[in-house]
Amino acid sequence: MKFIVSGKNIEVTEALKGRVMKKMGKLEKFFNPDTEVHVTMSVQKSRQIIEVTIPFNGVVLRAEEANDDMYASIDKAIDVLERQIRKNKTRLEKKLHEDAFADENFSIPGDIPEEHEFKILRSKKFAFKPMVVEEAILQMNLLGHQFFMFSNGETNKVNVVYKRKDGNYGLIEPEF
Repeated sequence: MKFIVSGKNIEVTEALKGRVMKKMGKLEKFFNPDTEVHVTMSVQKSRQIIEVTIPFNGVVLRAEEANDDMYASIDKAIDVLERQIRKNKTRLEKKLHEDAFADENFSIPGDIPEEHEFKILRSKKFAFKPMVVEEAILQMNLLGHQFFMFSNGETNKVNVVYKRKDGNYGLIEPEF
């Protein structure tokens, strides 16, 4: 695995980089050697945040954890990634390299039930009205939702605005 470690408002020391590489080493058996792992460490007030993104074969594994201690955040993020792999084992087998889930490789502690199918409990339909991003955020807040899909009046493409954990907003735009 190739590690790309960066920091925002924090100097990434060799000790932190070493800890990330050691902990992520547990996941190496699931990926090809040329898989890139993007790790971003940041500090916001007293929160030590780590974001780990692993794009491979059209799938993205992602974990974001915050704690008072960066080392604890790293441990939690690795646990989240392991849980995602275990939970989606069957679907991911097709994307990861062969034998990634052989019994000798797959020894993550704890029994997490594997998801066999996705259940859609509710489906909604609504008319798309072209609007600007600010109007979509206002509409989302008025509805009390965490995200809102809309037709962007400026680009004429379907976009999604969402509320982030830090209280700010995000925008998802399609890329073709």
